[in-house]
Amino acid sequence: MNVVLANRQRTRKINGRLLKQIAAALLADLKVEDAELVVHLVAAPEIIRLNEQFLRHTGPTDVITFDYLDKGRAGCPQPAVQSGAIGTSRPTLHGEIFICVDEAVLQARDFRTSWQSEIARYLVHGVLHLLGHDDSRSAERRIMKQAENRRLRELSRRFSLAQLARPARLPPCKNR
Repeated sequence: MNVVLANRQRTRKINGRLLKQIAAALLADLKVEDAELVVHLVAAPEIIRLNEQFLRHTGPTDVITFDYLDKGRAGCPQPAVQSGAIGTSRPTLHGEIFICVDEAVLQARDFRTSWQSEIARYLVHGVLHLLGHDDSRSAERRIMKQAENRRLRELSRRFSLAQLARPARLPPCKNR
């Protein structure tokens, strides 16, 4: 199992080690036997570009997932929002998840939660897409949201999501 984290945003300092541990625990809980997963933490301009380029949607979004096991156009990344059947489990997962930290901060205010919890939620959401969950129709969206909430509750019992906020390093004290 290989989980890579790429932090390309400056909105918040994030404990990458903990986020990778959360991702590994999530994959283990979901009984994913083999995974090649890259999680990108990005700012609004990058997620806007990806959203417009691949999904043909204008503006920002919280998370975009690309499934490289999808049987779509050969050689082209496929947004996982159009994945296979709900609940289909695969022994292998291969994809990328782009998480917009700016959106996590904004939505945390709207939903009265922490941005760290939103980051974990987007990770869960992206992994569920890679496992075949689809949220394009309301009935499927309800099923996926229930699975997302359940997994997030389980993860928040095992990990302190608040610790995803890496404290800023203080400069060393100098005696005068």
